[in-house]
Amino acid sequence: MERVRKEIFIEAPVSKVFEYMLDPAHLPEIWPSLVEVSNVHTSPDGRSDYDWTYKMAGVKFHGHTQTVEAQRDRLHVVKARGGIPHAIRWTFQPHGNGTDFGTEVEYEIPGSLLGRLTAPFVRRLNEREAELTVHNLKERMEAVPPGTA
Repeated sequence: MERVRKEIFIEAPVSKVFEYMLDPAHLPEIWPSLVEVSNVHTSPDGRSDYDWTYKMAGVKFHGHTQTVEAQRDRLHVVKARGGIPHAIRWTFQPHGNGTDFGTEVEYEIPGSLLGRLTAPFVRRLNEREAELTVHNLKERMEAVPPGTA
């Protein structure tokens, strides 16, 4: 099992960051290789399931994600099937007037010889993708809305 973990401080309240991340429609705005999110179903408790299309190294993968755990303003965990099965854990911790945000992605490359040979390449791509995603989230959350500065 491969694991990628990134953390970042965001100068925005935990509730704002959590609410933004709860809506799967926002994910393509911050996640560079996430091409599309569709068929979103959200329950009143914030859990959701949705279909997605992801492009890695020029190859499109399709899958379905479902929330498996949610704790308001603290934790959101999803599991995906299809493409490369994976789990994502987002953590939200108050820090002064901001948020310590963490993302941890666990995935498994299929055990074939090709999978083992490409594992270092896929790991580098996933490390870079996670880094870009947390930085894009930070920029989005810290942006000053027009007309309020």
